Amino acid sequence: MKYKYVLFDLDGTLLNTNKLIIESFKYTLKEHMNIYLEDSEILKYFGEPLMVTLKRFSEEKSEEMFNTYIKYNESIHDERVEVFGDVDKVLEEVSKLSCKAAVVTSKRKVLAKRGLELFDLLKYFEDVVAYEDTNKHKPDPEPILEALARLGAEKGEALMIGDSEFDIKCAYNAGVDSVFVSWSEAAGHQDCSIQPDYVIKDISELIYILKSK
Repeated sequence: MKYKYVLFDLDGTLLNTNKLIIESFKYTLKEHMNIYLEDSEILKYFGEPLMVTLKRFSEEKSEEMFNTYIKYNESIHDERVEVFGDVDKVLEEVSKLSCKAAVVTSKRKVLAKRGLELFDLLKYFEDVVAYEDTNKHKPDPEPILEALARLGAEKGEALMIGDSEFDIKCAYNAGVDSVFVSWSEAAGHQDCSIQPDYVIKDISELIYILKSK
């Protein structure tokens, strides 16, 4: 098989956290800035590190907003998170193909692992490269390069799966092939100037890509 290592984004790719993220942003911005954003305005920031997004609204209040967001987000997390479709079955199949998998996310590690553990998915991953693990974040290549180093993988052997422009650009900048998931809520709200190598409509289609020569 061409791809022996599979890197997954988390939010919007494996886990449906769309409502969680949108609600957390709205609550935070109302509390600190007294502003209301439409969902479409928030969707364009999906996949971007939280602090980067908050600084777009206020450098001065970004730290305070970060703390508010995290506290509120964690308080509603377990009730707002769902798993997409047959993710568990596909991850099991990836494992049976002897592919090594890792999560590459801009989320904090503690919450990333918590989300995976809610659905008993953490067992499928060799590692979780999260916000704390790199100095630079998506779309910079550093998170993917860190994952490759941990897995002992070559760029040509790896595939990145994600739902945002930040995932696809990160893969492109790292020299890794990419898959865009078309169930992304961010689709149509973000920059798509860099095209993925593959687009899938269902997570099960990933298996066909991995089995291709």
